[in-house]
Amino acid sequence: MLEELARRWHIDDWTKKRGARMALERTRRIALVEPLEYMNASGPPALGIATTYKVPPPRILVVVDDLDLPFGRLRLRVNGSSGGHNGLKSLIEVFGTEFPRLRVGIGRDRESGEAIRHVLGAFSPEETAALPAIVDRCIDGIETWLRDGPVAAQNRVNTASAT
Repeated sequence: MLEELARRWHIDDWTKKRGARMALERTRRIALVEPLEYMNASGPPALGIATTYKVPPPRILVVVDDLDLPFGRLRLRVNGSSGGHNGLKSLIEVFGTEFPRLRVGIGRDRESGEAIRHVLGAFSPEETAALPAIVDRCIDGIETWLRDGPVAAQNRVNTASAT
């Protein structure tokens, strides 16, 4: 999502800072941040960037994959639990639960039930074909959140159908 958002916003100046890869969109005053740590340890780098730029948790939109949502389903929440997601657990350890998150459904591997292999594995040809539409919906949700706020983004993202 970040790569595509950066491409659309014509951002190509990525730097490494405080354990994260980041790019600034200065006109909108937005930082795109991708922790360079393992997902399970993404909280400290995110906290470092948030502290440096004085960004409170409610202004941090986290985008994560979600095994428990069907492939292509999106769910935006302004706060909440980790739902078992280790990256969110790490972020909750440093920020508490009061930060928005956009979950992107990747579904579960119904055949093997193997979560790690599924999360780190390649998309199927059908999923690969569906990715551009999913990325478009995610970016639409992110831009709605930035422009119109979390309620408008939730209404837009959470009611949109999966692929």
